[in-house]
Amino acid sequence: MMIEGIWNQVAPGVFQRRYDPLDISVGAVLGGHGVTIIDTRNNEREAREIIDEAAAQFGLPIVAVINTHAHYDHTFGNQLFAQQGIPIYGHHRIPAHFEQFEKPRLELVRRSPELEPDMDWDGVQLTPPNHLLEDRCTLSLGGRDIEVIPLGEGHTDTDLAIHIPDAKTWFLGDIIEQSGPPMFGSGAHPMGWPGVLEFLLKHIQPGDVVVPGHGEPVGREFVIQQLHCFEQLAATLGAALQNGTAIKDIVFPAEVRALWPADFLLEAAKDAYAQLPGAQ
Repeated sequence: MMIEGIWNQVAPGVFQRRYDPLDISVGAVLGGHGVTIIDTRNNEREAREIIDEAAAQFGLPIVAVINTHAHYDHTFGNQLFAQQGIPIYGHHRIPAHFEQFEKPRLELVRRSPELEPDMDWDGVQLTPPNHLLEDRCTLSLGGRDIEVIPLGEGHTDTDLAIHIPDAKTWFLGDIIEQSGPPMFGSGAHPMGWPGVLEFLLKHIQPGDVVVPGHGEPVGREFVIQQLHCFEQLAATLGAALQNGTAIKDIVFPAEVRALWPADFLLEAAKDAYAQLPGAQ
């Protein structure tokens, strides 16, 4: 049973902690002499909670951080780890994504804090990973092998799949979401997302644990279900673009509307129309 607010062991030596706000997943992968933290939350104060609670729970030093992708709720705590000399691994496109999306978002909220009064971003310093990954690799961190796979364009163009082979566990960031529908905007690629899930399903085996960016752990069947919805979404958007349908006139299938509310689908359509040839 998933209990929010504590470190839950999802596989041997692999833990998930679900933090408010946003029900964000933070991972901890234990090795013989250190802990690897997956994602750093939303600001320095929240990152401090991770560090303090991981120390109390595991009694091992944090030896590395891995960012699943570039979005603020997964990376804005990076600076505290970097200040402590902890190496941070992430997709090689994160610095460019920061410049295009997270930096303007941060500057806007600082100018108009009433837009996001709970963010507490005054002290945030954008801190990209200092180990940028372009190719699939296996990292030996704290005495544990962790496979890291840069993915194609999906939730963002900075997504990583993080696989702990000996635990049959995957951390997929917001490529998969369980406690709410997958999000669009800020660099999402709804037309490419199905291909990313198809690729992952070639590697995720029955019985593997999949930890989403938000929500409780799921299995391979859940990923298949979300793939079906993304396939229908992409097919609908592709047909609409080909036919010259205005965004406001797109009719989405019932299964798609059951997963995503109307404002999410509007965002997905805007993303797709902006990215596909002929959309301008």
